[in-house]
Amino acid sequence: MKIIKKFVLITFVLSLTFCNSEIEKKDYNLQGVVFGTTYSITYLNSEKNFQQSLDSLFFEINKSMSTYIPTSDISKINNGDTSIVVDQFFTEVFEKSKRIHQETGGFFDPTVGNLVNAYGFGPKKEKSIPSDSIIKKLMKDVGFEKVSLIHGKIKKDHPTIYLDFNSIAKGYAIDVVARFFDSKKIPNYLIEIGGEITAKGSKPENKPWIIKIVDPVNSASKDGFKDVELKNVSMATSGNYRKFRITDDGEKYVHTINPKTGLAKESNLLSASVFTKTDCADADAYATAFMAMGFQKAKKFIENNNNIQVILIYLDENNKMQVYDTFLPK
Repeated sequence: MKIIKKFVLITFVLSLTFCNSEIEKKDYNLQGVVFGTTYSITYLNSEKNFQQSLDSLFFEINKSMSTYIPTSDISKINNGDTSIVVDQFFTEVFEKSKRIHQETGGFFDPTVGNLVNAYGFGPKKEKSIPSDSIIKKLMKDVGFEKVSLIHGKIKKDHPTIYLDFNSIAKGYAIDVVARFFDSKKIPNYLIEIGGEITAKGSKPENKPWIIKIVDPVNSASKDGFKDVELKNVSMATSGNYRKFRITDDGEKYVHTINPKTGLAKESNLLSASVFTKTDCADADAYATAFMAMGFQKAKKFIENNNNIQVILIYLDENNKMQVYDTFLPK
């Protein structure tokens, strides 16, 4: 009787092993809307559709750092709630923002939130353009050195400081998804959220992931400006070709706020594509900072920081479009 039981048990185990080996692996492409933009996530040769897991990650990031959700932690902090203990997502983005703020000499600054709102590019849709006196007043709240994270709580030098991590959050969300895929031992994937990208491994037959750099002069063009191959690299592009306002008198205001001046004026840099072997959040933040710097300052920064590569599209002194390209795929 014991021998029969053992035989049945062994047969059952072998049957399970056989069934597991027959689980079909597929390539997945998940698409949707998140953080006010679209996403497209492709991963290869997987046994499972991870849509539900990714939705949960997006939900947690939004709950932590979305300025468009009144009940998020960042919204409560911006509204003066000093009791909020921030989560791991907020903490990592805050600390990364501090580092990049210092590295860029303050050109990356998440405390420009009040100015973003004043120009009508944030959740508070102002219709008028702020006057010089209003800009001067709002500039008193600008400066990431005026904000600190102590024992999990945000301390602001001025209670009216408004934090806005939108210029780094998409890249960070990509990093979170990439870490999730890595934990699942998925070797080949392309994650894109609102134009920011992380690519790992390759497509079938060892073909590279290929993406298009947007043409800043004709952003609607399907041809793009240039095709680039990506492998084990993160990329973020910032430009003022989509988010801008033109007033009745013909003045153009862009969504990239210069934290040094408080102005929303275009620099001579049309678009900045940043490539890094580190986190996509880094590329996202650097791209934003470069747009505020303008071409010459951005070029100097890049020459002194060989850990990043770029494709910068800018206007020269004769108002002709030029390209500064250091990106060499490996």
